[in-house]
Amino acid sequence: MFDKLTSVEARYDQVMAEMADPAVQADSTRFRNHSKALSEMQPLVEQFREYKDVVAHIATTQELLKDADMRELAQEELASLEARRDALLADIRVLLVPKDPNDAKNVVLEIRAGTGGDEAALFASDLFRMYSRYAERQGWRLEVLNLSETGSGGTKEVIALIEGRNVYSRLKYESGVHRVQRVPATEASGRIHTSTATVAVLPEAEEVDIQIDAKDLRVDTFCSSGPGGQSVNTTYSAVRITHIPTGVVVSQQDEKSQIKNRAKAMKVLRSRLYEMEMRKQQDAIAKDRRTQVGTGERSEKIRTYNFRENRITDHRIPFTMHQLTQALDGDLTELVDAAVTFHTSEKLKEATTADATAGQDDD
Repeated sequence: MFDKLTSVEARYDQVMAEMADPAVQADSTRFRNHSKALSEMQPLVEQFREYKDVVAHIATTQELLKDADMRELAQEELASLEARRDALLADIRVLLVPKDPNDAKNVVLEIRAGTGGDEAALFASDLFRMYSRYAERQGWRLEVLNLSETGSGGTKEVIALIEGRNVYSRLKYESGVHRVQRVPATEASGRIHTSTATVAVLPEAEEVDIQIDAKDLRVDTFCSSGPGGQSVNTTYSAVRITHIPTGVVVSQQDEKSQIKNRAKAMKVLRSRLYEMEMRKQQDAIAKDRRTQVGTGERSEKIRTYNFRENRITDHRIPFTMHQLTQALDGDLTELVDAAVTFHTSEKLKEATTADATAGQDDD
């Protein structure tokens, strides 16, 4: 581990020196790449350097233990320094966990009503409001790309783009089946119903991530449908794009402009194809790990929202909180933090095991 840290520190110093080179400063692409590399390495390098300073200070303090007049004071300082050393080491181990290259990306959020009829559609609407309010609290920008509602005020399907700082890193563990247990407003006898909605969080794919050949696309146009208004059912502004090799179909009709609808549809299509490619790669790496980060598995229930008990339970961690009302109003920090902490811990265990195995192989 310390060889790796020393290597990262050396690379950091090298990139820092190159940033002062006029040739790098004149090349906007190289300068941007260097700046990004520095920002990624800086937290780890700073922690490592503080760790080395603390270790050196510990050695100096241990020498003071030999002085009878300084022993008591030295012992107190030594205890504090050793605690700081251990804390820094724990932080460094976390920072060494391989970063998800998609963490800084925006996301395409897809929510669909599952089993449960109108109640499932109402729950899907609740979930979308929850994520919308959370995005607002985080200072992110949310744009609805496609929305299909029911007559009862529920949501059959909604697709939205969420833009902001490290959106995917915070929302990537939300993908899956969400289950609600509550008494529907239409239930006269007061019986609790169980309904579901699916959530998919896809990292927004840019053109450099996924290259789509025009000949692989079939583009159909049709009249928009929905509530009355100008351009609805009068112009062929709605767009349906089919990616022939994979069979993925994306429709978009929210805009009056066919060009805008096509652009939005391509954004969703690109993200779905990117997710499919990620899933293939991850399945090839670990076929037996269905809970792997970013696989997009939606066949298993990940969370239950129980209204009677004001409770949310995440079945993967497990984690339970009794602030359902606040969570549905967008206060998801505790829930999201619990998921991120758990999965980071799991990746840390894997990295530690891998390092130990590598060490045995070296021996």
